[in-house]
Amino acid sequence: MATLNIVLVEPEIPQNTGNVARTCAATGARLHLVGPMGFTIDDRKLKRAGLDYWHLLDITYYDSLDDFFAKNSGPFFYFSTKAQKTHSGVSYPDGAYLVFGKETRGLPEDLLHAHPDDCVRIPMISEARSLNMSNSVAVVVFEALRQWNYPALKCRGQLTRYLWENPDENRAL
Repeated sequence: MATLNIVLVEPEIPQNTGNVARTCAATGARLHLVGPMGFTIDDRKLKRAGLDYWHLLDITYYDSLDDFFAKNSGPFFYFSTKAQKTHSGVSYPDGAYLVFGKETRGLPEDLLHAHPDDCVRIPMISEARSLNMSNSVAVVVFEALRQWNYPALKCRGQLTRYLWENPDENRAL
């Protein structure tokens, strides 16, 4: 099965991290949290945003960015409003690490400058400063999974009171 890794560097807002955790749990992506974080991992707001999905989550914690890089070898994709490539113009290989910075400042510019070919942005109007971090993660996760044809994800749903077997017939259950 393909592996997708989501990395949050120094996240500050527990609700955003909880939302990202829920996205990771629902898609099978692995979550990597790089400290220092702006909250404690048992923060009630974090747990609430992730709802009852915590048991589905594969999560790893790191003390610092140096600690993270010492334990992981990439490939890395760094998301920033300052990047030149768009998220949909990049091919994400199996095992990719999608790296997102803290909500107030993003990723360190020296890291971005050192890896110009690996920096990626989500297009938006020039008047907008940025998207919400958890929304950005969801956009990129689903772009990578779309490229991989949604491996191991359930792609068809079922109504509770009707059957889809014959789309021309909407009979009640």
